[in-house]
Amino acid sequence: MIIWLASYPKSGNTLVRALLSSYFFSKDGIFNFKLIKYIKQFPNAGLFENLGINIENDKEVVKNYIKVQESINQKNSIQFLKTHSYLFNIDNNPFTDLNNTLGAIYIVRDPRNVVTSNAHHYNISIEESLLRMTSSVHYGGDIKSKHEADRAKVYLGSWSSNFNSWKSFESVGKYLLIKYEELISNREETLLKILKYIHKLKKINFVPDNKKLKNVLESTTFEKMKSEEEKEGFSESRTNLKTNEKIPFFNLGPKNKWQNILEPKIIKKIENSFSVEMKELGYL
Repeated sequence: MIIWLASYPKSGNTLVRALLSSYFFSKDGIFNFKLIKYIKQFPNAGLFENLGINIENDKEVVKNYIKVQESINQKNSIQFLKTHSYLFNIDNNPFTDLNNTLGAIYIVRDPRNVVTSNAHHYNISIEESLLRMTSSVHYGGDIKSKHEADRAKVYLGSWSSNFNSWKSFESVGKYLLIKYEELISNREETLLKILKYIHKLKKINFVPDNKKLKNVLESTTFEKMKSEEEKEGFSESRTNLKTNEKIPFFNLGPKNKWQNILEPKIIKKIENSFSVEMKELGYL
């Protein structure tokens, strides 16, 4: 069964994948970028093409989301899948269903920091980044991409619709909300919260491997992951199309302070656009 790791882009999904892949897919808990590949992205072009589905036909792809998930679940084991999609239903074709979903972990971040992080990641202006975050029809993915995970269209929705859509799993006890800020300020406590939730979904008692836990936390600090990217590179970093240079995936992290970057008019627009959600999350 699938456990979704869902978020709007640049909200901490990679950090959660680093923590979980180190804990579940390594012997000692020490992180490296090869481990993160155990957690695939959905939609992923390869998953559809393996079933003979034309990834260039958007309607055909959406129509087969459930079929692909059923194929994934034939392995009869827990499958972590990363997604930036909102929980849509397009022409009666749902993103997922309760038969294929064991649970969902939703990672959220203050949108005032998301807007600056997205601007850096996609090499766009703050204004363009905000326009995308407030657009209900915005999507990601590029059929021409060299990366398998990026060749499928991802229906992001707006920042608020993305966040709100995944709350539908809360009523059936399949939802855990994690704030990026907690991943930074209370790392051990937040990781334990995630691990306990996963074991609860699996209906088994959670007994932490303390030595492994220590290694996971020490090897997944922002500074160490940034240093690792500088040495080895990271497949999920993007390229500046004008200069053909790699844009660092790990840029500012916890040092990304919107107060020092954003103009007052941008701050006001974000707070007005997402006031309900930001108040709910304690950002306002």
